[in-house]
Amino acid sequence: MDTKKIKITFNSPVTLGFIFICFAILVVNFITAGFTNQLLFMTYHSSLSSPLTYVRLFTHVMGHSGWEHFISNASYILLLGPLLEEKYGGKNMIMVILITAIVTGLANYILFPNTALCGASGVVFAFILMTSFTSFKQGEIPLTFILVTIVFIGQQVYEGIFLQDDISNLTHILGGVVGSVVGYKLNGKR
Repeated sequence: MDTKKIKITFNSPVTLGFIFICFAILVVNFITAGFTNQLLFMTYHSSLSSPLTYVRLFTHVMGHSGWEHFISNASYILLLGPLLEEKYGGKNMIMVILITAIVTGLANYILFPNTALCGASGVVFAFILMTSFTSFKQGEIPLTFILVTIVFIGQQVYEGIFLQDDISNLTHILGGVVGSVVGYKLNGKR
């Protein structure tokens, strides 16, 4: 009888590292009663002479407003991240996270001066739209991409127009645009 041991593998270092960092930041933010998010992990209209303004344009995707917010984003990232990381590699996944962070951070800073932004929702939408490109072939547009775009981005446009909540629908849409462009470009090279 051959009994092989089952072992747990660290299969997606970028995805898992990102989630572990976000979790640690959430715990520290809870302990500091929101101080760390406000200082480092939330972007808002602050002085351009402050170096932290530029840091927060990237780090805001790692902060979350609470457990429910974190769990919602982490679920999608843990579901989609390993597939994308296996297909595109860790360096490209870091690039997607950074591009999404800067695009959503700048948009929030410029367009919504009275609104703070934190969370990985833009990254989630980038991953969702990127996933629909995983079976992309040159000269074709996957039907899954069209349907995902209609369902996810359409929902964000609808909610942005008709619902008044604390969710940044523009961030979701911009994240989706980043994921679509990067997914298209990466698959076009293959």
